[in-house]
Amino acid sequence: MRHRKSFNHLGRTSSHRKAMLSNMAASLILHKRITTTVAKAKALRSYVEPLITKSKDDTTHSRRVVFSYLQSKEAVTELFREIAKKVGDRPGGYTRILKLGNRLGDNADMAMMELVDFNETLLAEKSTAKGKTTRRRRGGKKKATDAVAAPKTETSVAKDAEAEVKTEPKTEAKEKEDANVEIKETPKAETKKNAAEVEENPPEAKAKEETVAKKEVASPVEDKKADADKEKNEDKKEEAKE
Repeated sequence: MRHRKSFNHLGRTSSHRKAMLSNMAASLILHKRITTTVAKAKALRSYVEPLITKSKDDTTHSRRVVFSYLQSKEAVTELFREIAKKVGDRPGGYTRILKLGNRLGDNADMAMMELVDFNETLLAEKSTAKGKTTRRRRGGKKKATDAVAAPKTETSVAKDAEAEVKTEPKTEAKEKEDANVEIKETPKAETKKNAAEVEENPPEAKAKEETVAKKEVASPVEDKKADADKEKNEDKKEEAKE
């Protein structure tokens, strides 16, 4: 029975369990990804994540504390140089457990455990997804949902028909009023034009212009008549002398 057991002993003694978790933590830090059983991965997560948090404070004391757990100089240097830079802004959750299925030999649940900030494929997908975001108008979705959510009932259809019937005579009356306004406005405009023409060309000037035009038209005819009369007078005078 599992009385007061706060963690999984993994079927090992304490010394064996600590050595195994230390070795697995060093492998995870150096290779960034390991494959193990789900039970060991969960136990390793609670073992290695406090060490990664400790690496954010790069001091001699914190390095010695981490070395007492890992027992590997290469893992300690990798943790404080490379991993601490990428993990500096993350407030926990440094690892990810991905289940792979059952093992063929003993049917154990297998999983892959990796560091979140070193999975390049997922980071690339997130960056592309952020880059392809499109901006939309704020009220577009609400209008569509309102149109779908509120179908027209019989009463609303009847109200719309009444509103159309009421609006039609108003439009006809407005058209008639506009036509009357146009009829009233046109004679005024014509009278104004006639007044302007009268001001520009008064009647006396028009009469003078007409007489001048008549004289110009009639002048060659009168000249011919005058010449004919002169010839006749001269002929009469000659006959009288004879």
